[in-house]
Parts: sequence; C-alpha cells; structure tokens
Amino acid sequence: MTHILVSVAWPYANGPRHVGHVAGFGVPSDVFARYQRMKGNDVLMVSGTDEHGTPILVQAESEGVSPQELADRYNRVIAKDLCDLGLSYDLFTRTTTGNHEKIVQEMFRHCLENGYIYEDVQQVAISPSTGRTLPDRYIEGTCPICDDDGARGDQCDNCGNELDPTDLVDPVSKINGEKPRFEETKHFFLDLPALAEANVEWLKTRKNWRTNVMNFSMGLFREVKPRAITRDIDWGIPIPVDGWIDNPNKRLYVWFDAVIGYLSASVEWARRKGDPEAWREWWNNPQAPGYYFMGKDNITFHSQIWPSELLAYNGKGSKGGEAGDLGDLELPEQVVSSEYMTMEGKKFSSSRGIVIYVKDILAKYPVDAVRYYISVAGPESSDSNFTWSEFIRHNNEELVAGWGNLVNRVAVLLAKNFGEIPQIDESSLADEDRKLLKDVSAGFDTVGGLLEQNRQKQGISEIMRLVGEINRYISATEPWKIKDDKKRLAAVLHTAAQAVCDVCIMLAPYLPHSSQKVWETLGGKGIICPLPELSEVEDLDKPGFKYPIISGEYKLGENIHPWASEPIIPGTPISKPSPVFEKIPPEAEQEELARFQEMLDARKAKESKRLEEEKKKIQE
Repeated sequence: MTHILVSVAWPYANGPRHVGHVAGFGVPSDVFARYQRMKGNDVLMVSGTDEHGTPILVQAESEGVSPQELADRYNRVIAKDLCDLGLSYDLFTRTTTGNHEKIVQEMFRHCLENGYIYEDVQQVAISPSTGRTLPDRYIEGTCPICDDDGARGDQCDNCGNELDPTDLVDPVSKINGEKPRFEETKHFFLDLPALAEANVEWLKTRKNWRTNVMNFSMGLFREVKPRAITRDIDWGIPIPVDGWIDNPNKRLYVWFDAVIGYLSASVEWARRKGDPEAWREWWNNPQAPGYYFMGKDNITFHSQIWPSELLAYNGKGSKGGEAGDLGDLELPEQVVSSEYMTMEGKKFSSSRGIVIYVKDILAKYPVDAVRYYISVAGPESSDSNFTWSEFIRHNNEELVAGWGNLVNRVAVLLAKNFGEIPQIDESSLADEDRKLLKDVSAGFDTVGGLLEQNRQKQGISEIMRLVGEINRYISATEPWKIKDDKKRLAAVLHTAAQAVCDVCIMLAPYLPHSSQKVWETLGGKGIICPLPELSEVEDLDKPGFKYPIISGEYKLGENIHPWASEPIIPGTPISKPSPVFEKIPPEAEQEELARFQEMLDARKAKESKRLEEEKKKIQE
C-alpha cells in the first residue's frame, strides 16, 4: 500500500463554480483518487475554498457585506456543488480557519529563519480611487516581451514569462479600468533566486509530466526574481513578525497562503480524525507521492512558488538551513494541469454571462452525464469546447444507447430466461466467450496504466471500446434466438453479465453514481462507489465559527470495490431492470442556447445602462 496525496486546486470564494472550473480541477482529480483507492492505496484528497485577497474585498464592498460574509456565502455554495458532483474529498475545508492561519504563519516564520524571506521595498500598484493595493492579476497591459495586449501583472499567458505590474506597457486595473499609480512600500519577499537551482534540479527529476506543463515550468526559471509575499491590504492572514503582526493594513499575499492550504487541510483532517500526527504519512514520507490538479493558469504557483516555499522551509536552497517543526516536507510528484474549456466557442466568463454553473447543470441533467462529458471531451491536454449539442450527443449515443442499453439488454435477458445469474461450467464456454472475457479482463491493466499517467480521456475511450465489444458479442450470439439449448444460453448470458460487471468496475472512478446502479442491477451487493458527505462543523481553533466540510469514508473492501474482476455468483437473483440512464430530448439544445443568448443580452443591457449612468455623472 502506498500513501498518495491528491491536492486539488482551491476554488476562489467569490462566486459559484462553473463547468469550465470543474473540468480542470474537479472531475480529473476525483477520477484519479477513486482509482488509486480501488488499487488499495491510502489516498488523502484535500482542498477547500480560497478566501483571502483583494478580489473578495472589492466584491464584498460593492455588495455592502463584510469579506467574511461573502466568503461564508460562497464557501457553502461551492462546497455543496462539489459534493453534489461526487468529488470524494477526505476533507474540503477553507482558508479562513484558525488551523490554516497557524500553519501559514509557521511556514512564514521558518522560511524567514532559514533566510529565504527578507524585508525590502517594492513599487506596488495602487488604485487611485480606493487607495488599496491592486493584485498583480487584476492589472492588464501590453507585454514588454512579446507585445501581447492581454498580459497580466504577474505573467503573460502568450509567451509564458513572469512579469511585475511595473513591466507592463499601459497598465490598467481590471476592476474599474483606471490607470494605477505606483508607490514604494515595505514588503517581505520570497528569495526565489536562492531557491531556483534546487527547484530546477527537482523539476529535472520529474517523470510523466504533461509536456506543456514541464515546458512551461522550466521556462519560469529563465529569469528569476524575488517575489513579494505581502500586500497592503486589511483582509488576509496577519504577518507574524514584530512590528507587522498588529498592522491592520499589511497581510500575507493570498497566493503565499493558498498553496499552503494543501498542508493545512491535511493537518485539519488529521486533527478531526483524532490522530493529530496522521498527516505526516503523506508529507514527511518520501515514498508518498503528491499529485496536484489544477487549470493551466495555476502552473506557476505549483511548479515554482509552492516548491520554493517547501524548499525554503526544508532549508534546501543555496542559503542552507534546516526543517522546522513540521518536518522535512515532500515536494509534488506531479503537477497535473488541464488546459482551458470554452463554452460554445467563447471563453467562460461569469461577468459576461458566458457561463454554466455547476448547480444549474446538475439541477437539470444527471450528474454522471456531466462527469462523462468532462471525461471524454474535457481540456486534459489541449483546449476544448463545451457545446450543448455534443453534451447531448455523448449522453444519448454513448451513455444511453451504448452502455445503458447494454446493461438493460443483459439484465432483461437474465431476468426473463433465468431470474438469476445462471450456473455454468468451464467446458460450456465457447472460444468467442473466452475471448470476450479475456479482452475485457485485460482492460484492468490497460485502463489502469492510463489512469496511472492521468491519461483519463484515453482510459474512458478504452472502456467504451470494450462496451462496443460486448455489444457486438451480444449481436453475434443472439441469445434471444437460443430456444432449445439452455446450456448455451446460460453460457452466453453468464459471459455477458461477467463482462458488464467488469466494465462497471472500470467505470466506477468516472461514473460513481450510475456504476452503483449498474452493480445493483446485476445483483451486486453493498456499496462499491462511496459518495462524499456534506456536514457542518465548528472550527478547531475559533469557537463559534462554523462551516460546511466535504468528507467521507472510503475503505477498500467495505465500500470500495478493488480494481479487479470479481467473478459473478450463480444464483444471484436478477429482476426486471429500470433504465440506468435517461435520454436528453434533442430540443434541449435549442432551449439552452436560447437561455444562453438571453443571459448575454441581459448582461449587455446592464453594462450599457451602467455606462450611460457614468456618462451622465460626468456631464453633471
């Protein structure tokens, strides 16, 4: 058994998550975690809502609520959506917990003691209208290197180079379009140059990374500069240094604290479990690989910033040092980054109405139809496009007509002819029966090998190829025509049932809700695909502070089926089945497209009205 850490990107708590988000970090991480548990590995899957930083402060102010109230609201929305999607977190928590603050401050203090954090001055972008620091990502301008006009204040996605806001040509605030002013203020810096050599050497030892992720990560070290990790802001984690800790207008940078959430969530999980040191099996154990799942816009923070923080804490940079009380912390095994998903050819944008929220799609369509579409058409290694026509086609042609129809046919034939799984002996099997069983059984190694490398689209394609093989076997053997040879009919249906059960097990990481139904349809007992639970808890360090968490019990042999074929049991009763999947009416496409256009029109009208009001104010 191997301890495996599955670290999932932290959704920002300034609004509900949309399909594009969960296609990048949500479903892929869950498929991987479920597969690893079925392999018998001890998985710790953690995440939570990221709740600090200027964007939440700005939005809270515009809505007339406190930042904490805004974070509380969307923490609940996001947690419920991800739980409903079936994401099997061991703990989904948040960054405004007392536990998280303690771990972040410990990381900061010890990196400071080791010499990898130091105080200096920096020119920072200030909003003229509010006097607040503008986050790097909320400043846009022209890249000084490649001349792309959509570069941000932290990096240019077009050429991949890291930037500072002062590097941009004609910078403007994304919040209100104003030109920022730059002021010199004191801040703490993470000494990335002192950690660069160790970081690059670590990157060179990584195996099986997606090519685009590795190329981008190595490119980050062409020119490395220290990075400010504090901000002039009053919402965030206090800086644990005399003269700074009581300053209400200085806080740690949200991206310094957010990535530490993987560690703090693991610690919180252990504390809630009643074994406060249990997290060390994943973090102080060189044999426990950590897999980090995210969208490609977060690669910088997971292949440079977070590893640098860990190296600094461990004392493994050019300045030396030693690990603190948390021990020698393990760096990521893999950074598993997905590309972007668009919607009907347009970039997802909540502000412009180009969005499909998780809550909305799950309210109208089966959860596994959503998970299946993301699995077969998601942005695993290249950008992909969500279209309603393809969503409906994949559901109707593949889940319903392909897999669902196969399950139903086999169950109906069993119920009608035997009422149970029939008894057979090995000698009654024909060559075509043995070939099908062998081919399907081999899928455990083939699909498993693909999932080990996070090639999930190929994995589910291989499973659906096996579904096609079983369907062809049924068509070729024509069991409905076997009238006078009960022994042969039993062999065919027993073979088909075994093959379907094997495929059901292989689909379990992808489609946990429907796989459980398929399992029960063919007489399977117990839970094979455990689902997460949403529960209300009290903060471990801040009495009275309550919030929801996602957690669950995922135990191999108890509620998780092993990643292996299990012989079906003769005599198991089989009754007439109900359909596992439902066809989506073709007219749903036009209904969704019309609703999409209505949202776009409403957003345009709202923006037009806002501009008119601003124009009037100027004229007055």
